Amino acid sequence: MIGQAACSCNKRTPPCQRSIVSFSTLNMDFNQFKESLIQLSPPLQLNNYLKALWYDGKGDWAQSHTIIQDIDDSTAAWIHAYLHRKENDIWNADYWYDKAGRKRPSVTLQQEWENIVATLVQ
Repeated sequence: MIGQAACSCNKRTPPCQRSIVSFSTLNMDFNQFKESLIQLSPPLQLNNYLKALWYDGKGDWAQSHTIIQDIDDSTAAWIHAYLHRKENDIWNADYWYDKAGRKRPSVTLQQEWENIVATLVQ
């Protein structure tokens, strides 16, 4: 497992099934988001979804999980699922993919990270 000895996040009340929130007001595209990973801290304009992905992109799974685990919507559930897939906790990942209304993808973890970021910055 990455970052934590155990995760009890799947014992919380299931997240609501709101749709993916549009972040079109964000003045950052996918490439700018990736380039921001060289910084020591995330850009101020990032919402918590992108902040969680930013920390994961920096290799800080624990910080990413801490940010995302208490947000109860389908976007957070998708990121949460990805994080548990990354730590190879497949049962827990599938639980969160279900809450996100998604199936576990057959792409690499890097491709999934990029797909989530690209969706959220569009």
